[in-house]
Amino acid sequence: VQLQASGGGLVQAGSSLRLSCAVSGRTVRSDTMGWFRQAPGKDREFVAAIRPSGGSTHYGDSVKGRFAISRDYDKNTVYLQMNSLKPEDTAVYYCAAANNRPILSTIRDVRTYTYWGQGTQVTVSS
Repeated sequence: VQLQASGGGLVQAGSSLRLSCAVSGRTVRSDTMGWFRQAPGKDREFVAAIRPSGGSTHYGDSVKGRFAISRDYDKNTVYLQMNSLKPEDTAVYYCAAANNRPILSTIRDVRTYTYWGQGTQVTVSS
C-alpha cells in the first residue's frame, strides 16, 4: 500500500493550493480517507476526512469553510483544496487511509488510520 502526497509549496497568505494523494494498494472508494497536518513542535492535527458510504466530509474547526476534501475514483486519488490560506496553515500535510470502516466519532483520531503518506510541506507567508 502506498499513499503519495504532492502539491505542497510556498505561497502567500490568501492564496490557494490543491494537494493530491495518489493511492495504490487500496481504493479511495472503500476507505475512509483523511488529511492531517503537523507543524514543528506540535501534535499531528486532523484536517479533513471523507467517508466511503455516502461520501460525507468532515473538517477540523480551523479549516472549516476554507478547505475541501474530494476524491476521484478513476484516478484513485484524494484531494485537499485549500483556499484563503493563512500563515498558521503552515505544516507538513499527510494523507491517510483507514481500512476498517471507522465509526464517525473516531475519524479525527490519528490512531484510526492504518496507512500514511510521506507528507508534503505547505508554507504560507504573511
